[in-house]
Amino acid sequence: MKILKSKKALSPVVASIILIAVTVAVSIAVAAWMGALSFSFMGTEQLTIRTLTWTANNTGFTINVANTGTKDLTISQVQVNYVAVAVSSPALPLVLKTTSGINTVLLSPSSFQYVNGTSYDISVVTSSGYKFTSNFVGGQNKT
Repeated sequence: MKILKSKKALSPVVASIILIAVTVAVSIAVAAWMGALSFSFMGTEQLTIRTLTWTANNTGFTINVANTGTKDLTISQVQVNYVAVAVSSPALPLVLKTTSGINTVLLSPSSFQYVNGTSYDISVVTSSGYKFTSNFVGGQNKT
């Protein structure tokens, strides 16, 4: 009987430290879970430039783009070497939906003189401000 009476419980300081540690661990776990949950609801914009075809008379090109992300996106601009060019077909802004898988569209700038063998950065800019860029060489079609 004397042994049981001499046992002491945890000191209040140790108990407080354990309580704080458990609280911090649980709050980190909840924050990570909520972050992953909110990210999956937001969706991501992803646009792929699939092909580029230069015109035969060196006056333009046609690009085939696909919405490969998890959210609808709006194409607001096409750029060549980071300078905007006018698009004749289709009219911009253009919405690409994700509901039916990968949606593709052909963008044709109305007038752009290119030089065979010269490297060009072709960018498609979305209304959210994302810029998707690929490098192409004038006169060489890329598929």
